[in-house]
Amino acid sequence: MVAILHGSDLQFGRPYLPGVGAAFAGLVRSTDPDVVVVSGDLTQRAKAREFVGVKKLLDECAEWPLVVTPGNHDVPLYRFWERLLDPYRNWRRTFGPDLDTVVRVPGATVVALNSSAPRRAIVAGRLRRRQIHFAEEAFRSTAPGEARIVVTHHHFVPTADGEGGRTLPEARGLLREFRRMGVDVILGGHVHQTHLSSSLDLSPDERPGVPLVACGTTASRRGRGVESQRNSLALVRVAPGEVRVTSYFFESGSGAFEPSAEWTFSPDSDAWTRLRAPGEVGRP
Repeated sequence: MVAILHGSDLQFGRPYLPGVGAAFAGLVRSTDPDVVVVSGDLTQRAKAREFVGVKKLLDECAEWPLVVTPGNHDVPLYRFWERLLDPYRNWRRTFGPDLDTVVRVPGATVVALNSSAPRRAIVAGRLRRRQIHFAEEAFRSTAPGEARIVVTHHHFVPTADGEGGRTLPEARGLLREFRRMGVDVILGGHVHQTHLSSSLDLSPDERPGVPLVACGTTASRRGRGVESQRNSLALVRVAPGEVRVTSYFFESGSGAFEPSAEWTFSPDSDAWTRLRAPGEVGRP
């Protein structure tokens, strides 16, 4: 089993909550995952000082393998010429030149695909054919029985309340490609609330489904819908034939992220099943 601590939408800048960010780093240390994933929108306005701040936070977790991917907030919105000519300048200075990355840990291959599209679809995002080929090549050397995990920022399946706006263009076809590759789970953010779905929501006849886990905003004031003014993340465990998710919410009383509820997804059920309700889950 591979354990992934999955946060998203830190949005370092004006909306960022330093105490909650510190609690995120603390949870990394206490859960000791195999890999840490932050699925985009690490900054609020892609400013150099915001990248410096978020890098300092993530450096507190340097003991663990880290997977990051850009979100639409990680490229300039109002600095038009920078967005047009060099939108990833500050990202690359902070996290390196590659926007699509592969991280291999014992038992898993994690492929992060940059779904931001600063020149065309800055909010809704986009994945390109070359990125699908990139993922396919990365998984080609993944051993049988090892987990195959994809990370993007933007979401594929609409939320029930419509928060998060439009999904990725051609989402159904993209999920079909990931299913063909044998992907075990897709992690993302953007919608600012916990959202569990699967490829079956778009293609109900194409079984088994690929589960998707969208994380809420982990450390900003910008929670949406049922998670308005709340901060969340997920501990995702991937084993052969099962994906198990424990959601965590920041509690101001304890100043820490506390486990809330637990779900599982398996090919046998092809649906998310809640194992424990909020308040019934103890710390791992």
